[in-house]
Amino acid sequence: MNKKVLTVLSEWGYWAEELVGPLYYLDNAKFDVTFATPKGKRPRALPPSLNSDYIDPPLGRQVTTEENARRGREIDESYRMEKPLNLSSWLPERPYVCDPLYLRKLEDYNDALNAVQKDLASYDCLLLVGGSGPLIDMANNSRVHDLILSFIKMDKLVAAECYGVSCLAFARDWNERKSILWGKHVTGHVLEYDYKDGTGFLNTDINIGPAPYPLESILRDATGPDGGYHGNLGKKTSVVLDWPFLTSRSTASSYLCGEMIVKILTSEGKEHNDYRTNWRIC
Repeated sequence: MNKKVLTVLSEWGYWAEELVGPLYYLDNAKFDVTFATPKGKRPRALPPSLNSDYIDPPLGRQVTTEENARRGREIDESYRMEKPLNLSSWLPERPYVCDPLYLRKLEDYNDALNAVQKDLASYDCLLLVGGSGPLIDMANNSRVHDLILSFIKMDKLVAAECYGVSCLAFARDWNERKSILWGKHVTGHVLEYDYKDGTGFLNTDINIGPAPYPLESILRDATGPDGGYHGNLGKKTSVVLDWPFLTSRSTASSYLCGEMIVKILTSEGKEHNDYRTNWRIC
């Protein structure tokens, strides 16, 4: 049977190459890729990510090749993106503790979540695509957090790129309240890559200036004294595997991220065991 990857994208704009890169390898491996968004709206790529002339402010150079811009437009406009799964109708929402029927509703929530986990059993990997959009509707989305926790519970691969890694930083077991990244090794957007100004989103003219929080700082705190954040600044790519997490720093690492997903999911024997038991910078 083909491997299945559940891919979550923001409705406020994803970075095209961070979908193009993984899809290049997933499609070539003939994996089944299912798309989902927080409210079931069609995801759209951020315009700068489709423009090969765009100069990235922190890097001072073009970051999108003409080929990736073309592939990005093809995917962004394709039928594949038309009807993503709606997380808000698929996964339950945890009730407020002040609700008069809190105990009953909490029981219903857990029952509904267990039912969803049976649906998720058919997937082999969860992929969280980056861009500025995830800061709005994915980073602190409880349903996205429940997806992540469900894949961890099933001992399945969870891959995240760029600001998609923010979802891992904030997802945590409701009872323990401890970071799921505690003791793990990860990568993510380095401080040097953060905008000083111009962080924007689709469907709005709002410019919030710099990113609302520095992902590197949050990941350093989330991994704790026995884990570690690895920015690998000065290297063209940065992808870190520490099972069940595969994290990717930014746009240039997206192809390597997709390549590693395929390698991990198709590995067997000693190689597969090495992927699961030894953390590595890819």
